[in-house]
Amino acid sequence: MFLTRECDYGIRVTRALADMEIRSVRSICDMENIPLQFAYKILKKMERAGIVISRRGAAGGYRLSKPPESFTLFNVVNAIDERLFINDCLQPGFTCSRNMGGNNCNVHGEFTRIQRVLMDALSEKTIKDLG
Repeated sequence: MFLTRECDYGIRVTRALADMEIRSVRSICDMENIPLQFAYKILKKMERAGIVISRRGAAGGYRLSKPPESFTLFNVVNAIDERLFINDCLQPGFTCSRNMGGNNCNVHGEFTRIQRVLMDALSEKTIKDLG
């Protein structure tokens, strides 16, 4: 698993909104060099997750729902891609032919450790930290 381009753009969208101002989608895209077609899809996911709020009308746009220090990179990535696993074997319900007698293989154990490190690292940094 790699962080998808969509996750990258989601983090960039939140960075563009870190000043808590209402911004149009076009303005966000211009600030962060994000293709417009991606931005609408990303903002919809982020709105469902409660990260951004939208305002309709001529003065409308999007803004963060809370200050940037309230959101971690994990919050944003998880809003965009809820299946953030470095390998399929870490997903709930996955059946691996290499697991013998109910015991996971050693590779699974190492992947679990790496997954934990990744989640911890994403959870440590806030949007405010990206400045």
